[in-house]
Amino acid sequence: MAEKKRVGILGASGYTGAELVRLLLRHPRVQIALLTADRRAGQAMGDVYPQFAPYDLPRLVAIDDVDWAAEKLDLIFCALPHATTQKVLKDVLEKAPDTKIVDLSADFRLEDPAVYAKWYGHEHHALELQKEAVYGLVEFYRRDIRKARLVANPGCYTTTAQLPLIPLLKAKAIETDEIVIDAASGMTGAGRSAREEMLFSEVSDGFNAYGVGHHRHMSELDQEFSKAAGKEVIATFTPHLAPMNRGIFATIYVRGRRGKTAQDLHEILVKQYEKEPFVYVLPFGKTPHSRHVRGSNMTFIGVANDRQPGRAIIVSTLDNLTKGASGQAVQNMNAMLGFPETTGIDQAPMFP
Repeated sequence: MAEKKRVGILGASGYTGAELVRLLLRHPRVQIALLTADRRAGQAMGDVYPQFAPYDLPRLVAIDDVDWAAEKLDLIFCALPHATTQKVLKDVLEKAPDTKIVDLSADFRLEDPAVYAKWYGHEHHALELQKEAVYGLVEFYRRDIRKARLVANPGCYTTTAQLPLIPLLKAKAIETDEIVIDAASGMTGAGRSAREEMLFSEVSDGFNAYGVGHHRHMSELDQEFSKAAGKEVIATFTPHLAPMNRGIFATIYVRGRRGKTAQDLHEILVKQYEKEPFVYVLPFGKTPHSRHVRGSNMTFIGVANDRQPGRAIIVSTLDNLTKGASGQAVQNMNAMLGFPETTGIDQAPMFP
């Protein structure tokens, strides 16, 4: 068997970092060689996440203590907060320029630095790297990802909405000014840091919208939808917090263009994804549940008629920690390192 590739996970103590460890432990072509977590530096991964106690994993170290050249990493997953990532990755690539990177933050997703500054409140501090970053929606940028040194892993909400809508926008099958996306995320989408508003008693038995009219993922949706349509597209998007651990569930409302029916839209999606391993389009009229994809790298998409003629309802769901973050990151890694794309992430969903 070929020698395993050495990979590192920066920010391994967060939920997406832990999900990366879970997935990579069963990946036959890689070795987890580095785990960082500044607040947990010096601890064993099994102390932070007891489910990993039986496995032989490197101890967590602080990023400032890493000798990037000496580590000889083939690829790094960066699961750090936005803005932090820019400084760290500049340092990594100055000292180890051959290292490939999959960045799970939002720092390199937006192509226009002015748009980044508008939505994130500060200038981008790694513009040269930003210019070379490839957007990591594998189903549409596979060829570029295979050649990339730096891939910007898409957001969880955006992946859920883009997979059903980009093919329809490319086909000019829907009206671009009538797209409405209502989406709900599980609690892990908010990260692992302790916050009062995320306590069990604050979120259980309830359902609420947040970021109404100004959520940062809107800029990512604008960018990719506009590229697909060949003109400016600004969709209505409202995120919600659902009292579940995992999952993104999006209900999307569209109007067909030039007489296109809901069934026509369904046929476009079926054709688009018939050979894709991680996107499944349900039979027309059926819609998925979030639990149907839990723990997997799958996205399930359903299309149904609206009672208003010419309109359709699209339901899209994925696991925010897997296809919405770490699973998609491994999918990107597989493409970048020349592995079969499904390697290590072909597990079936967990139920119940």
